[in-house]
Amino acid sequence: MTLARGVALLILLLAVYCGLDPLKHSPIAGFPDFVANSIDLPGWSQVPTEKDNDNLLQKSEIKFLNQVHGPESVAFDPLGRGPYTGVADGRVLFWNGQSWTDFAYTSPNRSELCNPKENATPLSYVKTEHICGRPLGIRFDKKTGDLYIADAYFGLMKVGPEGGLATSLATEAEGVPLRFTNDVDVDTEGNVYFTDSSTKYPRRNFIQLVFSGENSGRVLKYNPVTKETTVLLRNLQFPNGISLSKDGSFFVFCEGSIGRLRKYWLKGDRAGTSEVMAILPGFPDNVRVNEDGDFWVAVHCRRNMYSYLNGIYPKLRKFILKLPIPTKTQFLLQIGGKPHAVVLKYSPEGKLLQILEDSQGKVVRAVSEVEEKDGKLWMGSVLMPFVAVYNLA
Repeated sequence: MTLARGVALLILLLAVYCGLDPLKHSPIAGFPDFVANSIDLPGWSQVPTEKDNDNLLQKSEIKFLNQVHGPESVAFDPLGRGPYTGVADGRVLFWNGQSWTDFAYTSPNRSELCNPKENATPLSYVKTEHICGRPLGIRFDKKTGDLYIADAYFGLMKVGPEGGLATSLATEAEGVPLRFTNDVDVDTEGNVYFTDSSTKYPRRNFIQLVFSGENSGRVLKYNPVTKETTVLLRNLQFPNGISLSKDGSFFVFCEGSIGRLRKYWLKGDRAGTSEVMAILPGFPDNVRVNEDGDFWVAVHCRRNMYSYLNGIYPKLRKFILKLPIPTKTQFLLQIGGKPHAVVLKYSPEGKLLQILEDSQGKVVRAVSEVEEKDGKLWMGSVLMPFVAVYNLA
């Protein structure tokens, strides 16, 4: 056999192996109906290039290491107590100033299966979170003290100031079940706004949701008087964090797959319409308003050319995803090789005011939410076993 024939045979065998993926290594091996969709990415030239060259997030303090697993959302109650956070085993925890205590839980079917485990990681709970619950976004009603919870599996929920088992408020809208309830906010009248990131993929398949770029996501409103849930926006690509403006005239939500902030008007001549507020330098998770009316955005990672080309060329993306490359490796390629947190502050008009990052992932390797309180940024992460605190002063 000549060298050329040998190389040709090797390439043929590799192609057959990749096509069949007999060891099921690829991220889409267990998803025969997987479809790669084109993602509505802004042009590369539109992506902001500003950076924090000092990597200021590396000055953050790591708190509660291995005491909280996957604290995606961080909140303080109307009396300023806390933080409160939802963790990977399905509980909402409360820091009483000295220790973490159980405050609430979302699943009525909790058992020993859901108990915290030694040497666990945030991702080790994924296989049971559909049973134990997975509280993601949490927000307090400042008037009543009620805590609203977006549970990825159990939908929109609420628990009173004393905690305990949360009450279900909504599990579907327009006859379509909530498949991936993600974030929540509540206005001064008690109306609740929340996101459903996908009607196809549940949270435990969020990697496949990211890779698919499918657009079944929704932004919804729950009316506490009529107990009705209505869809405000639909056909969205991974809607994620949501936050009302300080005056309640609009809310801002994150388009996770696209990497944008979008504004939806609730009052005034533009009520019921939406517009792009800002194009982000990366892919966002949650957004939170501060006392000044500005918005802090947590960005998982900066964009890179690899993820950009994968986004605009879905056939290329699907070909790569069919290769027997482990999911973790595919994910690292998507985020530029290593986890690295970016935190951004925007004005209500969409002007970038401040940027903080840890481009090397030395201290704050990932961030899902930024909550500003008393001159400090409290940062949670669905992927990390700690809360990071950055002193703005």
